[in-house]
Amino acid sequence: MFITPGPNNAMLTISGIKFGFRRSIPHISGIAIGHAIQVSLVCLFLGYFLKEFPKFQLILKWFCFIYLLYLAYRMIGSIKDHQKDTGRPLRFYEASLFQWINPKAWTIAITVGSGFMPIEEKLWVAVLFTGLMSSIVSFPCISLWALFGTMIKKFVSNAKIKKIIEITFAVLLVLTGLYLIF
Repeated sequence: MFITPGPNNAMLTISGIKFGFRRSIPHISGIAIGHAIQVSLVCLFLGYFLKEFPKFQLILKWFCFIYLLYLAYRMIGSIKDHQKDTGRPLRFYEASLFQWINPKAWTIAITVGSGFMPIEEKLWVAVLFTGLMSSIVSFPCISLWALFGTMIKKFVSNAKIKKIIEITFAVLLVLTGLYLIF
């Protein structure tokens, strides 16, 4: 789910387009660390709940799937004017704090906690494992989006290519949701 389209990855793509990969590294690092902390805390509290009510995990998966469908719908038309050379990339702490208001980050954290956290383990081991793995997995995945933005900078001005990119992102998000359910 870290590599699928969403607010973080869309912002990283735009950051790559506008500022290049190197200037986007604090943004990338902030997302990876901030989200690892979020995943760990969600897994800690959700882990207690799921140990008591394990069937609730399936309900959470369906809610996450529905939200991913909504994000896929919103992905169409999401790449705005990139020609303006204004602003700056997000700083580390800004990207870290953004995770707490990012609905997809919450969806990922709840999905990881409800679907992938090894609840048969001791809770502290499961939380440490999922938090660490989320950071290790997310960093290269989200880095690709900034790199991708840097590489496609000259192509995004073409409306047809822009539409293909947006539809591709939306389809990938739907496929992620289907994987979650099945």
